Parts: sequence; C-alpha cells; structure tokens
Amino acid sequence: MANNIELRLPILISFCLCLLNSVVHCNASPVPVVIWHGMGDSCCNPLSMGSIKKLIEEKIKGVYVTSLEIGDNIAEDTLNGFFMNVNDQVKIVCGKLANDTKLQEGYNAIGFSQGGQFLRAVAQRCPNPPMLNLISVGGQQQGVYGFPRCPGDNSTVCNIVREMLNVGAYVSYIQNHLVQAEYWHDPLNEDKYKKASIFLADINQENVKNPAYKANLEKLKNFVMVQFLKDTMVEPKESEWFGFYKPGQAKDINTLFETPLYTEDWLGLKVLNSTSRLHFLSSDTDHLQFTETWFINNIINKFLM
Repeated sequence: MANNIELRLPILISFCLCLLNSVVHCNASPVPVVIWHGMGDSCCNPLSMGSIKKLIEEKIKGVYVTSLEIGDNIAEDTLNGFFMNVNDQVKIVCGKLANDTKLQEGYNAIGFSQGGQFLRAVAQRCPNPPMLNLISVGGQQQGVYGFPRCPGDNSTVCNIVREMLNVGAYVSYIQNHLVQAEYWHDPLNEDKYKKASIFLADINQENVKNPAYKANLEKLKNFVMVQFLKDTMVEPKESEWFGFYKPGQAKDINTLFETPLYTEDWLGLKVLNSTSRLHFLSSDTDHLQFTETWFINNIINKFLM
C-alpha cells in the first residue's frame, strides 16, 4: 500500500499544480494595451485609433486599452504631433503611464507610424511600469530622409525638397519645435545629424551610450516591427525595420544587421534577436493600410492575447 501511495503522490501533485495553473490563468485579467497615434492623427479619431481601440476590446474581452492624448483635447493632440518637442511628449507619456493604476503590472504598447519610435523611447527611458510587448506599426526607427508621398529617388522635385528640408532640419529652433525634424536623418551628412539631432540620435545611442537604454529594451518579451512594402509615406521604408541608407548617399540600403547599431549591439537588438524576441512583420500595402483581418491575425492573436 505504501508503495502505491508513493507512486501516486507525484501524479497527484502534478494534477493539483496543473489545476491551480488553470485557475490562475482563467482568473487573470488581460494585459492592458497602450496605443500612440501617428503624424496628423489623434488619440480618438473614430476612423483610426478609435477603431483600433474598439477592435482590440472586441477581440480581447475585458481588456483595458488607453489611447494616448498629448494635450487637453483632440485639436491639441493633433497639433502636438507636429509642433511639440518629442522629448517633452515622451516625458508626459511616462508620467501618464506611471500614474495609471491599471498599468502597474505591465502593459503592451502599439505605436503607429511616428508613435512607433516614440513608444520605443518610452521603453528605453521609463521602465516602470514595465512594457511587455512593443509593437511598432510603420515606425521610422532609423528616421526619414524624404517627405510624404515622395515619388522616389529619380524625381527631381523629391531631391529639391530633400535639400530644402535638410537646410532647416538641424537648425536649433526647428529641432526643438518641429517633430518631424527630430527624426530627420541625413545620410549625406551623418556627423551633422548626430551633432544636431535632439531625439533620434539619442534613442539610437549614436553619441553617448546610455547603458540603461539597452538594459531596458532587453527586458521586452517581444519587439515587433511592421514594414509596409508599398509604403509611399516613409522614405526609406526600410527604416521601419531599422534599415537605412548607407552613409554618404541616398540610394543603397543597409539592413539592420549591417549597421553598428546591431553589430555592436547598442540597443540590445542582437540579444532580442538571438532569443527569438525580435520580429519582422510586413504588409504588402501602403503606409498603415492594413485590414482588420491582418491586424487580428498578426498582432492581436500573436502578441496581445
């Protein structure tokens, strides 16, 4: 009899542990979700962030979703996406997250277009409350060197506009007050970019290396990046996967894996990749032009459930 009990005891213990685990998971609340809109959009536009928020809430019952608003109303939120220093915006968001009692156990973050790199700055600078999954949907992680809907490198107009932007992008006043200048990345003058950039060069560790930035990003469960393969808004579109023009010209592209940011692992991306936590997704569409089905299958089901 004693031998039978000894044989059955591990089975009983295993069964009880499995039962307890099931109860815990059944009673657990869904991980909250924080979303940050892109340029020209707002927190609560029913055709964009409003519909995304609603879709997540429909697919994940009981989930808490907050769409970030920078300012006191939708109009201010939209304007601040153009004219408020990004570092100030990130600081405001860090305060909002820290004061939100529903986020203290951790949250998933989804940034759309420029909101993608802005939320990465939050992950790097503000580890509390902890960001669990970071999802960048069309975020320009290496910045841009072009203007929206630019027809491409062969366009004379495109090159003229690039030069005009380049003349003003690194002027101190413009850097401090024009959001898009803060992630304008001139491959023809990398030294000037690194010296003048007050946001992108910092979060990409291109000057002083901040060990906390790397350590905080390495804590992510997953870092997901979505590239739009027919993007006419972001130039180059490869920036959405941390690719960018090779220094000194604006035609040939270095992939993430060919940059010192990765080879010297300034951000911990090599660590994330080696542990299968760095994900490269794509949509064969123009900028942010994804379907509900694509978003459900690739984002909600894989990383939010």
